[in-house]
Amino acid sequence: MLLELILVLAILASLYMSWNIGANDVANSMGTSVGSGALTLKRAILVAVTFEFLGAVLVGKHVTNTIAKGIVSPTLINPHVLMIGMFGALIAAGLWVTIATYLRLPVSTTQSIVGAVMGFAIVINMDLIHWNVVGDIAASWVISPLLGALMAYIFFMILKKFIFSKDDPIKEAKIVMPFFIFLTAALIAMSILFKGLKNIGLDLGLWNSLLISIIVGIIAMIIGYALLRRYKEDLMEKDKYKKLENFFIYLQVMTAASVAFAHGANDVANSVGPLVTIVDIYNGVPIGSHVTIPLWVLVLGGFGIVIGISTWGYKVIETIGKRITEITPTRGFAAELAAAFTVLVFSKLGMPVSTSQVIVGSVMGVGLARGIATVDYRVIKNILLSWVFTLPVAMAFSAGIFLLFRYIFLG
Repeated sequence: MLLELILVLAILASLYMSWNIGANDVANSMGTSVGSGALTLKRAILVAVTFEFLGAVLVGKHVTNTIAKGIVSPTLINPHVLMIGMFGALIAAGLWVTIATYLRLPVSTTQSIVGAVMGFAIVINMDLIHWNVVGDIAASWVISPLLGALMAYIFFMILKKFIFSKDDPIKEAKIVMPFFIFLTAALIAMSILFKGLKNIGLDLGLWNSLLISIIVGIIAMIIGYALLRRYKEDLMEKDKYKKLENFFIYLQVMTAASVAFAHGANDVANSVGPLVTIVDIYNGVPIGSHVTIPLWVLVLGGFGIVIGISTWGYKVIETIGKRITEITPTRGFAAELAAAFTVLVFSKLGMPVSTSQVIVGSVMGVGLARGIATVDYRVIKNILLSWVFTLPVAMAFSAGIFLLFRYIFLG
């Protein structure tokens, strides 16, 4: 009876954490699109709902393994105690993300769940924690926003040098944009094809996935080039730069979709990782064996993210899209393309990277490419402080909740 009760409560807690992920992290993929005017809030939510769900169900398996058994040594913990700990970790992480979302702060849900899992493990025995894995994860939290910032800076500087600095930016855009269309389409295809279809029984492998992605990119580039060639410039048109920005709206929507897919793939683990452990214990699967991830668990996580996006996602969107630096379609495109690239690389490596940190880093990279004065450092300071507090607060919440639940359930 105890196992059934904990399982049901854990499913609800996982759904609650998924809701929080959708509410806080939707800004990671849609904030720049809404901030630039490329998408209305309603359309952004529709795009996010679709691609977040697909990413969670198709690719969410990789990072879930790390959350489920990579942070602590499950074989050294009593199964009932482990179930209670993982259940409490979901509640603790969810509470902190709820507070952050209310304050409109884009915190890391990855840091929240990692800190929460560490929190209950510390109460039991600090030696249970795989400090080398935690160290690798922590390193990714530092490297990923820096990589995102660097890639966004490079992408925007390419646009600036080869398009915006030219006497006829429209003419130059027709030459340069097909390259970015190729890159965007190939990235989206690669994110889906490489290890992304295993859950439906299709494993194409690296080279086949890469070949098909390149072909998809080339087809998209040819179509884009043909459409751009059809555009006839109005000789009386005064604001060429405004027209140029409109060109990039379509690319920004594509990159927003790819970031949403990448986020669903990476961050669904933050809500279903602990649940997977609980389900395995309930089903009598030996602790420490290969983690099995039922499809219904990934669907549950994807569904919760969708609900969070639809009900409360607008709060943090404003912070990402409007308060860090001024966003236009070209700037948003550069930031989102960089974020999609960075998050997907780490996802394929099985590292639970923070998409919040990546997109904030990418937006900062675009801002710095325009000049250091264009970045609002007061907003950045508040975001950085929330990142610093996330891990210890989640650990403290988790430790307290674990002690309470252990007393309630086990006496």
